Amino acid sequence: MELEEQWWKGQLAVDIHQALRNKEVKLTPYKSQSPQLNLRRYFADLLAIISNHFCLCPTTRHLAIYLLDLFMDRCNISVQQLHVVALSCLLLASKFEEKEECVPKLEQLNSLGCMTNMNLALSKQNLLQMELLLLETFQWNLCLPTAAHFIDYYLTAAVHTSDVHNGWPMVCLEKIKVYMHKYSDYFLEVSLQDHGFLNYAPSLVAAACIAASRAVLRLSPPWPTRLHCLTDYTWDSLLSCIENLLIAHDNDVKEASKQKIQLQVQQSSQTSFSIHSATSPQAQIEQCASTSNNCLSSATQIPGYMLPTFSSSIQAKITTCGHFQANVAMPLTTSVDVKSAMNISYNRTLCFER
Repeated sequence: MELEEQWWKGQLAVDIHQALRNKEVKLTPYKSQSPQLNLRRYFADLLAIISNHFCLCPTTRHLAIYLLDLFMDRCNISVQQLHVVALSCLLLASKFEEKEECVPKLEQLNSLGCMTNMNLALSKQNLLQMELLLLETFQWNLCLPTAAHFIDYYLTAAVHTSDVHNGWPMVCLEKIKVYMHKYSDYFLEVSLQDHGFLNYAPSLVAAACIAASRAVLRLSPPWPTRLHCLTDYTWDSLLSCIENLLIAHDNDVKEASKQKIQLQVQQSSQTSFSIHSATSPQAQIEQCASTSNNCLSSATQIPGYMLPTFSSSIQAKITTCGHFQANVAMPLTTSVDVKSAMNISYNRTLCFER
């Protein structure tokens, strides 16, 4: 977006924020009616991984996925076309948000593992035709605010010396700010993985990411007056989105804890096997004789990861609205050299792994 770098620190920050809020009011409502909605998570993860590979900024990643969501919601796209659509969305977002030298090149995209593994080859003509179709669909307007466009402005007031950390006065403000940035980035990634968050305004999602980060960091009050005034959102208006973010966080923590325990058990078994193999037969006999009275020993317990406790009002899952309507379908005419079908299984990428 053609904005001054770090605009949230400048004198025009309030005016720019208000301009973004005015633009988000005009955004097209998301109806969750794409026939390929079950593939949406795969392509969101794919675009996130590719954007990280090319070191693209968060606003580029969020805009690319938002363009893909809107296009899939409006058009009946064949499964074979989704790769070229997704990459075209990423290129458009890159050209809009990034400096020219940071925009990925066609050769770089074709050399990606996700392309070579599926025997996909994109041509310059394919991408240009798809970019033109996307621009015409969005009426040549790519100035579409996402949560990533608001988050930096809200982070300026996310932590203050007047906050209380885990029941104690703030001791190390800078350290808390570092963790606040990390958690807010994490929750932004969470909001990309579920299309249900498109039912909220982007600025509300950004504010909820700040509030969820404060909850995880155990900062109080949960939503101070300064954040209320800055974002123009009350705690009650954010609560539903916060709860869904924290549900996803709990699930990720449980999965990470499970994988950590499995890794520790595996490493422990390998260490035990290595020690046993390195011991001479005579030493093994002597060791067995000396410990004959302790043949049955209890297994060492591995400490688990303690999950943070949150409000009992947290409701699971985000409901979607709308159904696919045949009269809004728009078949694509752009051709692409697809040598294999899209009916494949894939592993969903956890936010912790990005």
